[in-house]
Amino acid sequence: MIRPRAWLLAAALLLSAGAAEAELRLQLDPDGLSAAQQHASQALLDDALAALPPRFVSQLDRRVRVRWSDALPANAYGRASRLDTLLLNARLLPALSDGSAARQPTGRPHATLRRELLATVLHELTHLYDRARLWPSRDRLAWQRCQQRAASLGLVGLPDACRGQTARRFTFSDDPRLLDLAGWPQYVGRRGQREQHNAQSPRSPDLYELSNPREYVAVNLEYFLLDPSYACRRPALYRYFREHFGWAPANPTPCAATYPYLNAGSDFARQPLGQLDPERVYAVDYLFAEANDNWVSRWGHTMLRLVICAPGRPRGPDCRLDLDQHLVLSYRAFVGDLQLSSWAALVGAYPSRLFVLPLNQVIDEYTKVELRGLASVPLKLSRQQVHDLVEHAAELHWGYDGDYYFLSNNCAVETLKLLRSGTARPELQGLDSIMPNGLLDSLVGRGLADRSVLADPKEALRLGYRFDSFRERYQAMFAVLKQRLTIPQTRVEDWLELPASARRPWFAPADLRASAALLLLEQAALRRQLLLAQDELKRHYLGARDQLADSRFAKAGDTLQQILANSGFLSRPAELLERGYGLPQLGESQRLQQQSAERQQLLRGLTADLDQEVRRLLDPARLAEIEASETNLKQLGEHLRALHKAGGGLRLP
Repeated sequence: MIRPRAWLLAAALLLSAGAAEAELRLQLDPDGLSAAQQHASQALLDDALAALPPRFVSQLDRRVRVRWSDALPANAYGRASRLDTLLLNARLLPALSDGSAARQPTGRPHATLRRELLATVLHELTHLYDRARLWPSRDRLAWQRCQQRAASLGLVGLPDACRGQTARRFTFSDDPRLLDLAGWPQYVGRRGQREQHNAQSPRSPDLYELSNPREYVAVNLEYFLLDPSYACRRPALYRYFREHFGWAPANPTPCAATYPYLNAGSDFARQPLGQLDPERVYAVDYLFAEANDNWVSRWGHTMLRLVICAPGRPRGPDCRLDLDQHLVLSYRAFVGDLQLSSWAALVGAYPSRLFVLPLNQVIDEYTKVELRGLASVPLKLSRQQVHDLVEHAAELHWGYDGDYYFLSNNCAVETLKLLRSGTARPELQGLDSIMPNGLLDSLVGRGLADRSVLADPKEALRLGYRFDSFRERYQAMFAVLKQRLTIPQTRVEDWLELPASARRPWFAPADLRASAALLLLEQAALRRQLLLAQDELKRHYLGARDQLADSRFAKAGDTLQQILANSGFLSRPAELLERGYGLPQLGESQRLQQQSAERQQLLRGLTADLDQEVRRLLDPARLAEIEASETNLKQLGEHLRALHKAGGGLRLP
């Protein structure tokens, strides 16, 4: 008979013995191994166990048998078989046992053979860890049925709808937060379904990670555990793993405080490589370009505006006045052949990439050229959410190359996915708008955006929450003409659509004020003609390739091709770097600086050449109209100077 006190002691010993067993154990199969091979193999396994997070080791409470096998394919380093066996490729054993594996390069991501073997063990153990998250038996049938339904619909990972039928959930490859960060976001408009294709291929450490979420987790845990720079290269995923395990590897590489980016502005005279400091970002606005008559723009365009403080200015409302510092994140269809085909954009023939643009250029593009107003609506984000959004945008700027669809993966959809993955705001998960104007309404309706800043139009203009279309200014100038001249047209659009030669007779009778108005409108007319010429090139360039072979047009066609070939780096900056993954690090900055400067210098020269040669590609009538508008501007300038000399100072209306 066991006395009560002795019984308690025995129970405590049993519990402690059970706790000691409840952790991962790697058992080497010594069959056929020499002493040296056993020693080298055991050292490899010991290093793997030492690299794993304590929670990983304690939760994968099983014995895993490790065996060297001749049955694996020649290019395979290892494979997990079932839930308790790990096979390693026997052809790699000699190099491991004689020590040469530590020096032998492989051409693979982890550099040396031994490092690759260590990564393989960690990779395959991660698969076991992922599979070993078991469901209670009472929930297993419901979960299996739900999983089967999900598979029949082609869903990636475990759908959110299945989670309510289970008492536990997987920790890695089906977690919604992980899938958002990893590149399998929710389809917008499909209520919980996940995208099948991972478009985060640029700057990938190993394209095998894009096969499926399970491989993504396993590959990234290799780097989380073995690469000290992982926290700097993939900071959002690093935090995810650290929070999941409550642990991180020791001695990480110190990270820079800023993120590199390539400014895709049209000013080729400036160095495109910039550094984005999230601490200088005061706020993020939903930047909405209003619709116009173009069918691809009838629902507006969605962008994000980073309100960046000037150097030395404390974060605060005054940073909104530092317009020259502000940047715009804009998903656009990168058109590599100069022809924006409506059909091609419907079927996803164009890449969708995250451009970083100066705010002033975006304002000019929309308000002066396209005559569309801009509304800048602040998003209600915490300080941490602003930081995380900026950080994730930088990661996608370097690592995303998707497909652009006007109706299903357009600017609004891409921006919504960025907001979801960058902020992790739960209010965004069920939001499914695919239209720019509808997305803004939804954000306002859910309390995520503050449209009240637009209530007073004059105040909104003064504070930079709104940028009006120049159409209103042009109409005001046209009203000046109507007051002073007997012009029959009633709308400024009608005036601008007149041939340049039909506007010219009104120059002579114009007084100083009317001439100033005419000058501004003539500049608008020329800008309109240049925009039409650009569209003409887009529509006819491909069909005119035979014509471009003609010696008269060959130089212009060649210049266009070179500009396209050399400007793609502004939307896909990863092409400037030969190796590495994730966010570029300090060691890669010198190459980035050199490569981007060389490309930019080449573009400056090509653009100058194009200005001289491109007119050869235009329709003769279009070219004649552009030249007539330029003649008008010259004559108006002379007329104004004469009036100014005769009658006093020039005062713009």
